[in-house]
Amino acid sequence: MSAAFFFASCHPSKAGTAKRYPFTGRVLSVDLQNQTAVIDGDTIPGFMDAMAMTYRVKPSTMLSQLSPGDSISAELVVIQHQGNEDNAAPDSWLENIKIAGHASPSHAAAKNFHIPEPGEDVPNFSFTNQDGKQISLKQYRGKVLFVTFIYTRCPFPDYCPRVSRNFLEIHQQMNINPALAGTHLLSVSFDPAHDTAKVLRDYGFSVAHTREPALFGRWEFAAPHPADLPRIAHFFALTVTPEGGMITHNLSTAVIGPDGKIIKWYHGSDWQPSDLIKDATDALASKS
Repeated sequence: MSAAFFFASCHPSKAGTAKRYPFTGRVLSVDLQNQTAVIDGDTIPGFMDAMAMTYRVKPSTMLSQLSPGDSISAELVVIQHQGNEDNAAPDSWLENIKIAGHASPSHAAAKNFHIPEPGEDVPNFSFTNQDGKQISLKQYRGKVLFVTFIYTRCPFPDYCPRVSRNFLEIHQQMNINPALAGTHLLSVSFDPAHDTAKVLRDYGFSVAHTREPALFGRWEFAAPHPADLPRIAHFFALTVTPEGGMITHNLSTAVIGPDGKIIKWYHGSDWQPSDLIKDATDALASKS
């Protein structure tokens, strides 16, 4: 594990001071609408390890000059706040971006970085769930499926556990909101060597604060076969790097429609339960 977790999971309060870090990396994709770019950033000594994640860019006009595969240098601005607000978005961005090199054949890996796009068919990936049963994504056709990725051994409460807390909030809403009747939650481990069915079951009980097996009727916890993990990680833009007996990773959450196509994909933990609920209710309303 690394200091990257602290950066990616920081959810600050309103007042604070800015710290600036020299930043270098390679552009993987550009999202002009949301004024962000997914960048494979290099290690920032003493602050965060190398990892691919979504960054806001200022000024946003700079985005039109970036292309996948470009090498850049920039300043990473991080607002450090007093206090702790779990629901606040991370306050950080890149500015003073300079293009150090344009896309070239040596950047094939960056060009092949896959971002799930709305309307894209999701492959019928299969998993073993917390009950030891084989499941596949195809069986959820007709429902809106929320999928996120978890690391059950993550010790930092505001990273993987934060995403599970968000899923718990959605699960609670599913039990009282009729508009969410056609939805299902799936938390997928990318640590299949460690996360047996029993581990996943115990983890599910822990994050949901219950020992009722009925939990798994609408919220399942599952792990893929190790051989399938690279394909799954690639499709969902998930980076998984074993390191010193632990795993360095990013976060990836997707909303899949009743037709098995991507409705929306979220990188990192910069989303709220209300965002996913709106995605689902809009899709179900359109279906009906």
